[in-house]
Amino acid sequence: MQVLHVCSEMFPLLKTGGLADVIGALPAAQIADGVDVRVLLPGFPDIRRGIPDAHVVSRRDTFAGKISLLFGHYNGVGIYLIDAPHLYERPGSPYHDTNLYAYTDNVLRFALLGWVGCEMACGLDPFWRPDVVHAHDWHAGLVPAYLAARGRPAKSVFTVHNLAYQGMFYAKHMDDIELPWSFFNMHGLEFNGQLSFLKAGLYYADHITAVSPTYAREITEPQFAYGMEGLLRQRHLEGRLSGILNGVDEKIWNPESDLLLASRYTRDTLEEKAENKRQLQIAMGLKVNDKVPLFAVVSRLTNQKGLDLVLEALPGLLEQGGQLALLGAGDPVLQEGFLAAAAEHPGQVGVQIGYHEAFSHRIMGGADVILVPSRFEPCGLTQLYGLKYGTLPLVRRTGGLADTVSDSSLENLADGIASGFVFEDSKTVTPGRCLSSKTVTPGRCYARFGVLLCCGHGLRFGGLYNGRRWRWILAGKLPRNHTASCTIA
Repeated sequence: MQVLHVCSEMFPLLKTGGLADVIGALPAAQIADGVDVRVLLPGFPDIRRGIPDAHVVSRRDTFAGKISLLFGHYNGVGIYLIDAPHLYERPGSPYHDTNLYAYTDNVLRFALLGWVGCEMACGLDPFWRPDVVHAHDWHAGLVPAYLAARGRPAKSVFTVHNLAYQGMFYAKHMDDIELPWSFFNMHGLEFNGQLSFLKAGLYYADHITAVSPTYAREITEPQFAYGMEGLLRQRHLEGRLSGILNGVDEKIWNPESDLLLASRYTRDTLEEKAENKRQLQIAMGLKVNDKVPLFAVVSRLTNQKGLDLVLEALPGLLEQGGQLALLGAGDPVLQEGFLAAAAEHPGQVGVQIGYHEAFSHRIMGGADVILVPSRFEPCGLTQLYGLKYGTLPLVRRTGGLADTVSDSSLENLADGIASGFVFEDSKTVTPGRCLSSKTVTPGRCYARFGVLLCCGHGLRFGGLYNGRRWRWILAGKLPRNHTASCTIA
């Protein structure tokens, strides 16, 4: 079977979020499972620089201008690049300018991505043609629509990484992207009078996947579906909506081999994790003390991520002697709030505004607890990294967080399945109350880490990549009304 992934970013070539991490690992896992997999990406500058061997496969004159299709390899995965400098050769973010305004021609930039994904199934590369085209998030949402317009020359899968981002454009752009106007209706890609790339993927795909079983259920409900609940509920009833957990790429996230850590460790060498904590405290300007719990945040600073709750709970955590190390950027109000806390509590709160991939590894290796109190979280990778590094996740029970973290309740502790701290979406159970009993200590965190690894809960992509269920989906044989779970290996 030949599968083409179509997406806008891929770690480590270009990353703005968790989508890149998935695309950086899933194709390689599928190749190891015997699937012939390639990836199609826009020719953004960072991606072009990372694939210097890319050569021309085809040239076309398209609705978005003249383009070349390039092909090369990265880490053993075949990569197609759309070479269109007039669309993609821009500094900074692939989606917006330096003032954070979306590029005005994004409709063409990402319609082209979908069009090329479809044309690959029609012989754009005369030497390789996919049986399945797998589109990711709204940027690639038009792939299934173009395939439908061409008579479905290949099967399509559309993965929702975050339903909140929908790719909405004015209806007039239907004239610009070479799709029939007959597609612009409620039984198509129209949504609230606009052209929705996301709805195009949801409506025309042969199968839809979400990045966790719980999120697949949540997006059929109004509070999580952003108006798409009717369509998604119908796809669920048709057996065309599944949830499959993301996983961890162990080549990148593994405390035993992570060269970005001050000191590598396993459950048998936990004293080395303590050394990482000491180095992290020094780097963040915190008081060096191996007896106090060190909480961490590595996240975009937004209300969706629940970080206003962390600010609310912070005084109580600090009163109990805890420390906080934060790495992130986003909402100016939240940024100022955490910077003010750092100024008010020197030695207890350390804040770095921005994102640095290498430093995120150091935080994961040195902290005792990683905070992920998201209001919604399709899957979440941060808590998986925490489990891998013995840094216990504190999470809200939603989406993939609910699927991957078991609360340290007395029952779960007795059964040996506890893996972190979980609070409900209520005013009576909050992050602060989860920890108010002073039960979180470095020693207990390390003990939980030992139990996790003894029970086989060290996560890796090989363990969370569910080859059987992906093969079912790619072959169109998934049982009706099936919501996939994933066994932690």
